[in-house]
Amino acid sequence: MNININSEVGELEGVILHSMGQEIENMNPQNAQRALYSDILNLAVARKEYEQFEEVLKLHTKVFKVKDLLSDILKNEKVKYDLITKICQNENLLDVEDELYNANYSELARLLIEGVEVRKYNLTNFMNKQRFSLQPLHNFFFTRDASVSIGNRVFISKMASKIREREALIMEAIFDYNSNFSTKSINPLKYKNSCEKISIEGGDILVARHDILIIGLSSRTNTYGIDFIIDRIKEFSNKHHIIVQELPETPESFIHLDMVFTFLDTDKAMVYEPVIFRKNKFQTVHIEIDSGKVSSIKNVDNILIALKTLGMDLKTIKCGGENDIWIQEREQWHSGANFFAMAPGKIIGYNRNVYTLEALNKNGFEVLKATDIINKNIDILQYNKYVITIEGTELARGGGGARCMTMPISRKAL
Repeated sequence: MNININSEVGELEGVILHSMGQEIENMNPQNAQRALYSDILNLAVARKEYEQFEEVLKLHTKVFKVKDLLSDILKNEKVKYDLITKICQNENLLDVEDELYNANYSELARLLIEGVEVRKYNLTNFMNKQRFSLQPLHNFFFTRDASVSIGNRVFISKMASKIREREALIMEAIFDYNSNFSTKSINPLKYKNSCEKISIEGGDILVARHDILIIGLSSRTNTYGIDFIIDRIKEFSNKHHIIVQELPETPESFIHLDMVFTFLDTDKAMVYEPVIFRKNKFQTVHIEIDSGKVSSIKNVDNILIALKTLGMDLKTIKCGGENDIWIQEREQWHSGANFFAMAPGKIIGYNRNVYTLEALNKNGFEVLKATDIINKNIDILQYNKYVITIEGTELARGGGGARCMTMPISRKAL
């Protein structure tokens, strides 16, 4: 499959997911904050909710699984050796190298995701208060963050937190070596002149059109990271627009741009109004690239105005509904703005955000339950525009929604 992402809503042809496993339960209250969580999840409940999400996507598109893709490339001894070496050097864990080298490909894929417990073969390890030498990847089911497809290329993220760097290493290896994909990966770590301060995560990058990117300036993606993307765009695009949206640093629900702004259709977007439309609070910057150079950089009022000047006139639907800021805050906290489009006007999100769903329904989206779709109680072909709702009691507590849990690799042209 060729990588091909030139919009946020074109009909989905392929997506990468990671079905959560034991790494979720390999987290306790003591290490939750280090793992970037404000709470711990119940795996049994979260897995049932995630299975709904996965089944809905399988009805719409081809689904690839991280663990399967990783297992495939680990059959190659050179790839296996190189990836283990990179991970162990990056995390300064040379004492687990032999255990990883001796594992077969499927077991190794599991260990790289679920973690390796401390082996108490010496005094240092015996006195170690940590349970894991190789830490579990608690966040990996948010596959959006570690890599991002832009056009026919994949950008490998430079994660803001060291605890997540292994996710990016794994995704880079998958795109470089798995025969399912044909692409060129771009990793800031491989560019000699790249600034060491670079931070980029996929949840902050939206491909509005083949020539328009919208990027969040957040606690996870900084100006150095955005400048890196700009420099790469200059190399392969004569004319391009990048709209940068500054986000609040706190609270944690504003972690990425897609927590306050997502595309729903060719002409509709979900917004969290207090951030997107609050003038003089958070900057919106329009950068124009022309003939390999930045030809213009200026402030604009907001994302919607910038897009309108470029021929994209979007109607906005408000996260939490129209009027009550209290409700808007509550629903945004639980990923009420974080929808994922499987095709124009065909989206998926959590059922707990009832006021947001009501707003969608008033704007022509039929609200359908995932269980009814999976059990074939409803024929989705009967509906032109819809939002499929999955249970999100437990998943939402992880700090992300449907867009966060997907890494699209190909969409049809609009």
